[in-house]
Amino acid sequence: MLWTVCVLCMTTLGLMFLLKKLNQPYLIAYIVAGILLGPYVFRLFTRIEEVEVVGEIGILLLMFFIGMEINIPNKKTLIIKPILAQGIKILLSLSFAYIIGKFVGLDYKSIVLIAILFIFNSTAVVVEFLKKHGTINTAFGVVILNILLLQDLLLAPALTVLKFWNGAVFSIFNFILPFAFCVAIFYIFRRIRHLREIKISFSFLESDHDLQIFSGLFICLGFGLLAEAIGMSAALGSFIAGVLVGKMKAFHWLEHSLMPFKIFFVSLFFVSIGLRMDLPYLWSNYKLIVLGTLVVLVSNSMMSAIFFRALNFKWKDSLYGGALLSQTGEFGILALSIAYKTHIVEYDLYKSGLGITCLSLLFSTIWISAGTSFMTRRSHNHHL
Repeated sequence: MLWTVCVLCMTTLGLMFLLKKLNQPYLIAYIVAGILLGPYVFRLFTRIEEVEVVGEIGILLLMFFIGMEINIPNKKTLIIKPILAQGIKILLSLSFAYIIGKFVGLDYKSIVLIAILFIFNSTAVVVEFLKKHGTINTAFGVVILNILLLQDLLLAPALTVLKFWNGAVFSIFNFILPFAFCVAIFYIFRRIRHLREIKISFSFLESDHDLQIFSGLFICLGFGLLAEAIGMSAALGSFIAGVLVGKMKAFHWLEHSLMPFKIFFVSLFFVSIGLRMDLPYLWSNYKLIVLGTLVVLVSNSMMSAIFFRALNFKWKDSLYGGALLSQTGEFGILALSIAYKTHIVEYDLYKSGLGITCLSLLFSTIWISAGTSFMTRRSHNHHL
């Protein structure tokens, strides 16, 4: 175990130094490290599920930190625009998936699964770039973040549909509980959005570092567990915990205490994506996988840019938003796994979808960087 962790750290560190020179995000280093150390190259990690489960804690911590940093929007437009944007994206995704399905000759279940892959983006990738470019608290950044949160809300009905197709017993509670949870969140946010601070004293925590760390982890993971038990996304529960904690001065130390955990676990999540890359299958079907990845990146960018432009954002912002929302995300991997395990899709479609999703996550970081550089140069030339 010690040897494995040391090699993982050494490989990741070397890749990070290289990417720092190239001015690329470290997410690429984590994914590439997973590919190199996975079951098809150096075979250091063979039990992908174990790394994946640990890595999912990183997503909960990431959403928790976003909740602590974000300001709850007061303007109705910052709430209405994401709903309209996601609605347009769902319609465009279904239409595009239908065209692909009819062209390739897929059944309606496979078409809906392809639409789900288009609908969900990677919160981790998008948020990292919003932070890097300093746009997370701008009006445009808040709209994108709210779109990602809406996608988290849509996860519950999407997974319910997949389970229902498998013959699982349909229960009205699968819809009532998540809906009641959403209503409760809405009213809590309305009550606290005008408050500068929620005054609750936890003086016994202020001088005890060990208590701080474990209480913080319990709050973050506990809210995630509660949301998952209700049928929502665990990431959404952690985000809500972050919003509440961010308003409490008694927890001002929490961000500093949990930051190392967040970095480590988020990196493990992206390592697990690299581990999932089935290199022999990718190599034998590289034309289909590469073409599929390009179709996903280009079509998702175009669809997202169109709905941003339809919401009266400038073309520069619309194209930037399109690049940010170009990839298929971690929820797409979850949907694919459930669809394959429940025999909704065949092995080939599952492997192809998994390869396209992993490659879209890997290449979207380069895609976003290239698009941002292009828009920056264009803006600079325009000013000149």
